[in-house]
This record gives sequence, structure tokens and C-alpha cells, in this order.
Amino acid sequence: MSLGLLIEPKEKLPEDRQLFSNTMLKAMIIPLVIEQLLQMIVGLADTMMVSYAGEAVVAGVGLDTMIYTVFIYLFTAVASGGAVVVSQYIGSRERKNANLSASQIYTISFIVSVVSMVLMLLSGNALLAGMYPDTEPLTMDACKTYMWIASISFPANALYNAGCAIYRSMGKTKTTMKVTLVANIINVIGNSIGIFILHAGAAGVAWPTTISWYVAAIIMTILCFRKEHVVNIDLKDILRLDFLMDKRILSVAIPNSIENTLFQAAKVALGMLVATFGTSQIAANTTGQTFWSLAACMSVSMGTVFITVIGQCVGADDSVAARWYMIKLTKLSLFLAMIWNVAVMILTPLLLPFYSLGDDTKLLILIIVAIHNAFAAVIQPFSGPLSSGLRAAGDVSFTMWTSIFSTVVCRTILSFLLAKWLGMGVVGIALAMGLDWCIKSALDIWRFFSGKWMNRKVI
Repeated sequence: MSLGLLIEPKEKLPEDRQLFSNTMLKAMIIPLVIEQLLQMIVGLADTMMVSYAGEAVVAGVGLDTMIYTVFIYLFTAVASGGAVVVSQYIGSRERKNANLSASQIYTISFIVSVVSMVLMLLSGNALLAGMYPDTEPLTMDACKTYMWIASISFPANALYNAGCAIYRSMGKTKTTMKVTLVANIINVIGNSIGIFILHAGAAGVAWPTTISWYVAAIIMTILCFRKEHVVNIDLKDILRLDFLMDKRILSVAIPNSIENTLFQAAKVALGMLVATFGTSQIAANTTGQTFWSLAACMSVSMGTVFITVIGQCVGADDSVAARWYMIKLTKLSLFLAMIWNVAVMILTPLLLPFYSLGDDTKLLILIIVAIHNAFAAVIQPFSGPLSSGLRAAGDVSFTMWTSIFSTVVCRTILSFLLAKWLGMGVVGIALAMGLDWCIKSALDIWRFFSGKWMNRKVI
């Protein structure tokens, strides 16, 4: 049986209403997966190289990354919220509004990122000291160094995400893949110099990352000004606030931002819990998260496809096609996630010998990666990509509240129960994450079959 027949919904959809053929979906998905894979490989390489600077630096960068990622999630949420609006305008064939919404994504992203950068530059050290009071001095020094430098990258990261969101709304994922490749090459070369030649520790990782974000942001911004594409940005629209358009974008971006920010805030709270387990478990959790990200890249990629496809179907006022593609893409997500997570699990023990970590730390990494991948293979496609489809249809309040309930409430409570009270450490953290996905998946599946996500167009 071919893959096309395997993922095809039982219901038939006339070909003239199929906005995206299997060939078009393939052309979107493959570059997205490669892009995610490139980012994950760089993450693995970063963690591997930092490990040679000592476990204290690994632990420090890991604790700091949990806070830094809160802001990255915020910028991504704003861009993704705007992508829903742009996709729906593309589907409704309203180019003028599509261009205006794309330009306003840049405006909002820049404002949010500059405010975030100033906030962290002024209060980052005090925040770190307050959150991790018992952290060893060497680990805290690495934390403070990395945070100060990484904060400077916020505007670049936000504008890069804005540009990528616009291009992905058009289905031009090959372009974002190429830009990501350039940025990652700069990052890896810079890290090699910073760690092995300059012996700069945390700074040797932070500066190359910051520089690579600015290069990527400049390239994506230049590309977004091109007028030959379905959507382009315009300087005069970027330099003003269109409150009506901003309201539409923010109607998706704000719930999305709340959802993603609280999700990462919960991870920060759990990071504070992990910080009490000792350097070995902190290092295992930090390295394990890199493998988790690698394993999850298939579901993350498919989530982007959902936003483009479902957003355009809803923009075209075709709820039947939207439902049809929701089923098809969910089946495809599940199939790809199962294959991908098995591959990553096989790869993990082959990569661990390259890490300069203790044997106990490596064993912990193997255990938590195995737990994560089991859930990521069969559960995450429903809690991640399907949720993105609901959001793309405009059902943003439901996805926000279910995420807050499952992640902020359930995952946090289960993590403290398993990791702290039952003494399971980072293994309990991994189990709690999987159970969180189970709860979120059950709610999203119910919402889809209820049909209540339909007719919630935001434009």
C-alpha cells in the first residue's frame, strides 16, 4: 500500500477543492523537516562542544536557555499568529490585506523584541540570582554571561521568525531552509572558534548564536520585500500601526503567546526543580532536551504545514476541505513521527560517546530519551500538529486553555509528584511530559470531532 493511500481520508474530496496536492505537501514538508533537522543537529553540536568546557558550563547554559527560550517562544508565537492571518488572506485571495498583515507582523515583532531585550539587559542578572539561589558559582557565572549576550539577539530572532512565518504561509519552505542553513553554518563555525580556539566558555557559544540570528534576520527581511511573490512587506506599512489589522493578528498572537509563554514558564519552574538535583542531573536534562528536540522536529514541522494548509482552506471558506486536510495531515504526522522517533532512539547511544560527560549522566540521558520518544511517536502528533490545525482555523481560545490546563497545571503537578516527592529526578520530569501530551491529545481529538472549531475565521 502506498503512503498516499495510507493517509488519504475515507471521505472523498473533489480534486478541484484540494488546494494542496500530495506533491505540493511533499514540497513543503521535506524542506521544513530538513530545516528543523539542521537546527537540531546544530543544537547537538553546540551541546557536544560546550561539554568540553565542563559540566558547570553545560549546566549554566542549560538553566539559562530555559529563560531565554521563553522569549523565543514569545517571538515565535507572534509570528505564528500572524501567519494564520496571512494564510487566511491568501486563501481568500485578498493580496492587499495579506501584504498589510505581513508588514504588521514585522512591526509587532520588532516592538515586542526590543522591549524584551531592554528588560533582560536591565534585570537579567537579578532574575537569574533570584531563580537559582543555590546554584554553584561557576554555573551561575555561565548563566549570566550567556543571558546578557543572548538578550542582544532578541530583535534579530523576532524578525527572522516574522520573515519565516510569511514565507511559510506561502508554502515557500525551501527558502527558509536555505537561510537556516546559512545561519547554522555561521553558528557552528563560530562555536568551534569560541570553544576550542578562544576557550571562551559560555560566551564562545552565545556570540556566534547572536551573530547568526542577525545574518538570518537581514536575509529574510530582504527576501520579504520582493514584490513578485504572493505576499510581500512594504516599508510604509511597517512604519505605522494599523490597529484594525493588528487586532486581527493579536486575536491569534496573544492567545498563542500566552500559551507558548506559559508553557515555557512552566519549563523554567521545572528547571528550578531540576537545579536542586545536582550538576549531573542538570547536565543530563540539558543534553537530553537536545535529543528531545531532535525527536520532536517531525511534529514541529508538521505543525507549520497545518497552519499553511488549514489557514488557506479556512480563508477560502471551505470548512469541508479544512476537515479533510486535518484528517489527512494528522495521519501523515503520526506515520512520520513513529518512523522518526525510532530512528532517533537508535541514533542516541551512537552519539553519546562523543559527549564529555560521566557514565551516570549518559545513562540518565538514554532513559529520559527513551521515555520521551515513546510518547512523541504516538501521542505528540495529536497534541502538537493537530492543535496547530485548530489554531489555524481560528480556534485559538480552546488551544490556549487546553494547553494551560495540560502543561502549566498537569505537567507541573505531575513533575513535582514524580520527580520530587517520589524521588525519580529527571526521569519523573520526562514521564510527566508524556502524560501532559496524553491529556492535551485527548482534548484536541474531542474538539476536532465535535466540529466546534469550524466557522471561527479571524479575517
